[in-house]
Amino acid sequence: MDSSTNEVTHEFPPYFKVYKDGRVERLGRFGGIDRAPTGLDPKTQVQSKDVVVCSDTGVSARIFLPKLNGPDHKLPLVVHYHGGAFCIGSPFNRTFHNFLVNLASEANAVIISVDYRLAPEHLLPIAHEDSWAALQWIANHSKGQGAEPWLNEHADFGRVFLAGESAGANIAHYVAVQAGATGLAGPNIVGTLILHPYFGSKNGEDNLYKYMCPTSTGFDDPLLYPEVDPNLGRMAGGRVLVCVAENDWLKDRGLGYCETLRKNIWNGTVELYETEGEGHGFFLLNPTSDKVEPLVEVLVDFIKHR
Repeated sequence: MDSSTNEVTHEFPPYFKVYKDGRVERLGRFGGIDRAPTGLDPKTQVQSKDVVVCSDTGVSARIFLPKLNGPDHKLPLVVHYHGGAFCIGSPFNRTFHNFLVNLASEANAVIISVDYRLAPEHLLPIAHEDSWAALQWIANHSKGQGAEPWLNEHADFGRVFLAGESAGANIAHYVAVQAGATGLAGPNIVGTLILHPYFGSKNGEDNLYKYMCPTSTGFDDPLLYPEVDPNLGRMAGGRVLVCVAENDWLKDRGLGYCETLRKNIWNGTVELYETEGEGHGFFLLNPTSDKVEPLVEVLVDFIKHR
């Protein structure tokens, strides 16, 4: 037997191992296959289905549609990018699916969550490029003539939000900047929801990120350090909600992101919400926590702008 099938060349727990033959083994709760079925959720009456965003790359997405008051009922649109350190996770995963079903129901919003390609098989910034391409595909529905009927018929493109958690928050920020810098036509991006964001740290080298993005320029990389992005002041949307958690190892990066936006020439407003006594991504890792409902209420209020 060829020993290369079992020889590990790179290992980044709790995310993945890379074997000498090129095989990638994903680890942990979000590394395996725990695919939630689509259809009607009996508790919330939220419907879901999967759509192909780009046949060339295989990028797809899952759409969540809450109960409608009529065939012409238009709802806010939330474009979501999942977390998972750019290398694990999927909107098809049961944990992400359940959270988004609940959010769609509570916010009474259409949610489309993008299944971008993962590192390390697809090195960064492919995840960002896929996510930006997906927003452009979504924007093609703004006049009701896109490929997906649910977006054509039920999404209010005058009320569009970008959202993500952890690595997905990093991507949501990137997409918001791209939308503003390019003058993306169609959707009116009202705001961005940034949950437990992953950005760069000046306290040490991130070997995982360096492996997944070998072209990164370090402290000059705008994907990691928004403050060095010359287009930051053109970020789409007038409102940003940043959510952090008291015991999150990434909390300081979320707080730093708030300060970056407040000090920059970007003219929007920044809101900050902190969950006490919880850690990174607790709303996914510990969905029965009594802190989840208050967080969801904050997200809903931001979307509904009450």
